[in-house]
Amino acid sequence: MTEYTVEFVGTGETITVSDKQTILKACIEEGIAQEYSCRVGMCLACSAEILEGDVTQPAARGLTDEEAERFALTCMARPQSDLKLDRGVYPPSIEGDAATAGTAADDD
Repeated sequence: MTEYTVEFVGTGETITVSDKQTILKACIEEGIAQEYSCRVGMCLACSAEILEGDVTQPAARGLTDEEAERFALTCMARPQSDLKLDRGVYPPSIEGDAATAGTAADDD
């Protein structure tokens, strides 16, 4: 088992996460307030932008292949190196869905 440092930029929070553990599970154990909902890689509530480092997240079905290179779903992501993450930054697909929903509501 290998352990990595995960730093959340802008908050000053840093935790140690094993490569066998999800980032979300480590956050919960350490008392870090990481947003989440479904815990199965679909809702995108736990999204974080990957500023540095690599993760593995084969079950992150809510992300496109391109988004999975730049964003981590902390409920699924396991570190593969030391990481710097920016929490609360969402992938473009969720931003596009929100914009489309707002437009559709305006048309009614």
